[in-house]
Amino acid sequence: MKKLSLRHVATGILAAVAAWLPAPHGAAAAEVTLMVEPSYPPDQAAEVYKPLVDYLAATTKHQIKLVTPRNYHFFWRELRQNTPVDLVFAEAHFTDFRIKRFKAEPLVRTAEKTSYTLLASDQLENPQLSTLFGRSIVTMPSPSLGFALLLELFPNPMSQPNILSTAASWRDGVEIVFGGEGDAAIVPTWLKEQYPNLIPIQTSREFPGAAITASAGLDGSIRSDVSAALLTLHENPDMYSVLAEIGVTRFETATAAEYDGAEKMLKEFYGYD
Repeated sequence: MKKLSLRHVATGILAAVAAWLPAPHGAAAAEVTLMVEPSYPPDQAAEVYKPLVDYLAATTKHQIKLVTPRNYHFFWRELRQNTPVDLVFAEAHFTDFRIKRFKAEPLVRTAEKTSYTLLASDQLENPQLSTLFGRSIVTMPSPSLGFALLLELFPNPMSQPNILSTAASWRDGVEIVFGGEGDAAIVPTWLKEQYPNLIPIQTSREFPGAAITASAGLDGSIRSDVSAALLTLHENPDMYSVLAEIGVTRFETATAAEYDGAEKMLKEFYGYD
């Protein structure tokens, strides 16, 4: 018998949920664009976020259109130019940037705080930060939070690793290390336990979890519809797979104060002023 993935199970469940969900009390059905941080290549991101998009469409009755930027260069450009999208799901530094520059409103955030861990190959002798001077560390491109935090770990320009910003996803970075093409990789800490063969060297400071922000012009009723749907997502045990696909346990209400100052992580990157 063919094994069903979480994604396929979620699709079936969501179809059933949509049949009994009441219509939202907010705005009439509208097309709502949701742009996600490019932690995956676009095709993979479309699959990863499909259960969440389907859930939001089923509960809010709005048409949710997923926007998947090609890479971090394009994503950062879209944020800086305030390209018209309704919702953005992104890490703390991007969230604070949108709040401060464009008056975006944080709606919800993941319950889990965000940190990154530097994982080294078990082939390294005496692995520690100093061991990695001149060696290759894999990360996703700038200005991802992992890249920015990696720079913090090595502030001395005379003692820098060789940073390979070639990973297509955080998991891809680990696979590059396993393939012998890198000596270490920086990954979201929640991924650390999935790779017991790699050696944790250092974990970064914590940030508030990734947040969904609403653009300033988005109708207040649509904001309420989306927030209500996400805040109650974890209460339905049948929706576990929706959360599992994006690696979180639940969404909680987000506030601008939680993210205050995080956008300073972007100050060393092109386009920040």
